[in-house]
Amino acid sequence: MYQLFVEEHFDAAHYLPEYKGKCERLHGHRFKAVIRAEGTTVGKDGMVYDFSEMKRHLRDAIGLLDHCCLNELEEFSTAPPSSENIARWLYERLAPRFNAHGIRLSAVEIWESPTAGVTYAPS
Repeated sequence: MYQLFVEEHFDAAHYLPEYKGKCERLHGHRFKAVIRAEGTTVGKDGMVYDFSEMKRHLRDAIGLLDHCCLNELEEFSTAPPSSENIARWLYERLAPRFNAHGIRLSAVEIWESPTAGVTYAPS
């Protein structure tokens, strides 16, 4: 089994209205998004999947989030834009793109600071 990963960054603001503390107020992050994929077959080109394609998929998705107030996006109208919900949303958006190429998206990580983040990896 090969495990591939790429990362990108995006800047966004959000607030967590049900949280009691500083994060219930509007604030921003330079989020880091990491996607991890798995595959078993190496092609004639020597790759399981092209890193540049992985990055393109990730950039397409986070482009919808970049420089936004996440609470104002329809994507987060039913669930607050916590790092957990951002990771799940990215996974659900990206998984079909990888499945179409015989690769499994295994996890999405969202880092909201250099020392705090979450991994969404459905079983």
